[in-house]
Order: sequence, then structure tokens, then C-alpha cells
Amino acid sequence: MLKSKTYCVIMAGGIGSRFWPLSKEETPKQFLDILGIGKTLIQQTFERFIPICPVENFLIVTSEKYFNLVKEQLPQLKDDQILLEPARRNTAPCIAYANAHIKKRNNDAIIVVTPSDHLIVNEDEYRTNIIKGLEFSQINDSLLTMGIKPHRPETGYGYIQTGKTVSNEYSNFKNVKTFTEKPNLELAKVFFESGEFFWNSGIFIWSLKSIEKAFYDHLPDVKSLFDEHESAILTPEEPVIIKNIYSICKNISIDYGVMEKANNVFVQIVNFGWSDLGTWSSLHEHSNKDNDKNAVLSGHVQLYDTNNSIIHLAKGKKAIINGLNNFIVVDTTDELLICPMKKEQKITQYLNDLKTEFGN
Repeated sequence: MLKSKTYCVIMAGGIGSRFWPLSKEETPKQFLDILGIGKTLIQQTFERFIPICPVENFLIVTSEKYFNLVKEQLPQLKDDQILLEPARRNTAPCIAYANAHIKKRNNDAIIVVTPSDHLIVNEDEYRTNIIKGLEFSQINDSLLTMGIKPHRPETGYGYIQTGKTVSNEYSNFKNVKTFTEKPNLELAKVFFESGEFFWNSGIFIWSLKSIEKAFYDHLPDVKSLFDEHESAILTPEEPVIIKNIYSICKNISIDYGVMEKANNVFVQIVNFGWSDLGTWSSLHEHSNKDNDKNAVLSGHVQLYDTNNSIIHLAKGKKAIINGLNNFIVVDTTDELLICPMKKEQKITQYLNDLKTEFGN
């Protein structure tokens, strides 16, 4: 019964600029086989949920320009399961759009919302936690997110501060005290040492009724745009209506717009081997490495006096690298990135500078 009303919303509209030059606007990282296992990240995400969600209950929310990529990589889906955003407006409008579709299909739906590009090491443990979260959300008016126990003072993730435990039955479910965006290193160290803070995974579970009420309470302007035009959903008029909505809809995240304001927010503390694969260093962490902690993902490379680095070269390219420590080296047919790992948060800025100087 729970499986039949479980819906999975996969958010797949990002461009993965921090993974440049491998991830580009025309082929962002969710559509790449970043891990070299023969499946793209979005394919892995989809397959992860097949045991707990009917194929017809999947929705992919992505950019108009990625429709063909989704169709090619997830041929199991029908066209009306691929929701096309005409502009990037962050996660709150993305979720509101998915809600409008789910409402037309099943008003009693229980929904899990997930990014398309995360790494999950222990998939069985992951599904066990997802099912427990779905059960919790089915019987509680709640907005549930998953919190990851930190193993280092990370500055690239948001944090969730926890309160009291919900109950004995849900011993790893806690009330949420606060959300904090990416902290500086000193604050991240305080969070890490306190034991009260967990990484914000960006994975959410709730009933359709709970998230609809939350939009009504905290983002009524966004909700009203979709409510006003709900009759157009799943009709030929939908693309035109959605284009109009997105032209005036605010750009806001679900965290800032809803989760930080609502009083029925809970966090499920989980440990299934998670990474958002948001940076080259996170990929380095989860890649096979040699004795000097170097990860060579592609290409034929001879390394000398080089440590703790990640190298991805164009297929078949040969290289000699000498004297690097904690570096990212990525070479494609047309681009080359050489950057210290400690500077990788600036890759998006560097890319913008490159566009300013030389154009797209």
C-alpha cells in the first residue's frame, strides 16, 4: 500500500559548474558516468528507488534543454514524467511544480525528493532509511530531511542542528533546532565537535498534504502561481503556462523558503555512505587511489613526486606530472584545469572569469 502511493521526485536541473571542465552546460554531471562504472549519476539515482517506488510514480524535474538526455538515459519514463523548467529558479519552484503533477495523480501521495547526482555507498541501508522515513511521513504532519553524521569539519555543506529524539520507535529521528548554510572553517570545527550538527543531505520526505500546507504557510506567492493554473497541468497548455509561471516566480531554495521557517521539521540521522559529489575533492575521496593517494580517473599518466591529487585526462592522452601535492588536473579535448584542491570552491568564479574574457 505504501509503495503504490510513494512518489520519487528527482531534481536534475543543475549544471554542475564546480565539476568543470568535465561537467558543462550541455552535459552536466548528472548525465555523466563520473564514477566510471558504466552508469550515469541520474541512472544510479533512478535504479536506487526502483524497489520502493513504481516506475510510473517517478518525476524528473530538469531543464528544457535536457529532455533528450533524460529520454536517452531513462527510457522507462513517459514524456509526462519529465517536467521541463524553462529557467533555473532553485529548489522551491522545482518542488512546487512536481507537487502540481502529483496532485493530479494521487492526493494521498507520500513523496521523496532527491538530487540526481549524489553518491550512496550502502544502497540497502539507504533504502531501509528511506522506507522508514516514508512510514514516518505517512502518519505525521511533518517535513523530514536526512542528516549525515559529519566525519570532518566540512565547509562545503549546510548543517542541521538537532533537538530532542522523537520516540523510541523513531530513535534516529530528531526535531530540528536550526539550519546553517555553509560555515567558515572555524565554525565548521565547532559544529563537528559539538555532536549536535549534521550535514544537510538535500534529501526530503513528506506527504503531499504536508508540503502543500507548508507552501501555503511560508511561500504562498509561489503556491498561488501553480494553484491558479492547476487545470493546465497534464494538458497541451502546460508548457506555455509553466513558462509564464517561471518568468515571474521567485528564485528561492526549499531550505530557505520553507524548512527554515516551518515548526514541523524533523531530521532523520542516517549513515549509508553519502557524498553530494559536488566537488573534485569529494570525487577524490571516493575514488580508488594509489599508495600516494593519487586518483587517476582517465588517461595514461606517469606520476613523480605527486601526492593526494586527482587526474582526469582526455581518453588516450598521455601525461607526465611531477611535483604536485593536493591538486586537481582535468583535461578535455578543449579545456584544461590545473587547480589546488583548497581553491576548488572558486572554480565557478574562475569559469565565469573565463567566459568574461573569451565568451561561452
